[in-house]
Amino acid sequence: MTTIVVVRKGDRAAIAADSLTTFGTTRLAPYYDRSPHKIAAYRDSFIGVAGSAAHQLVLENILARNADLDFHGKDAIYETFRKLHPILKDEAFLNPKEEDDDPYESSQMTLMIANPAGIFAVYSMREVFEFDRFWAIGSGRDFALGSMFATYAKAKSVEAVAKLAIEAGAEFDTGTSLPMDLRTVTLAA
Repeated sequence: MTTIVVVRKGDRAAIAADSLTTFGTTRLAPYYDRSPHKIAAYRDSFIGVAGSAAHQLVLENILARNADLDFHGKDAIYETFRKLHPILKDEAFLNPKEEDDDPYESSQMTLMIANPAGIFAVYSMREVFEFDRFWAIGSGRDFALGSMFATYAKAKSVEAVAKLAIEAGAEFDTGTSLPMDLRTVTLAA
């Protein structure tokens, strides 16, 4: 459970995430967790992952061991996750099975990316989307999307839009809690 958002406006982009971890009905509040952040830095990219709590450590470990990953654009992100999928299976012991009729093996994680190339989401079957304004993932996504829809045109900064979206998720979603982690980047021309 989580809320992670990306916002793009003008020459800036932001990614923000809440800091609550849950295990079924048990909540690990951020003040009990020595590492509550859900956004990983990789070169000039920020990556927020939703889903199983195990994904964070697995992703951070893979990022630390692979210096040649590219998260700049849909095609590059797809190719990176195509390369990462066998690593997830062979080295992290990912169970790629979701449904019997799925067309592809699942990577089991959903994540958001913000970097100078833009704002992106990657879904479990390596579907990559690039967004023009904003998007959200996680259990609080509906509240965050509503907040961003209502504030995007009026807000002066990407930080303000992202901050209000995470606050909306924390206010109404049981799987989302403050404080938040918020990072920004300057977009490439």
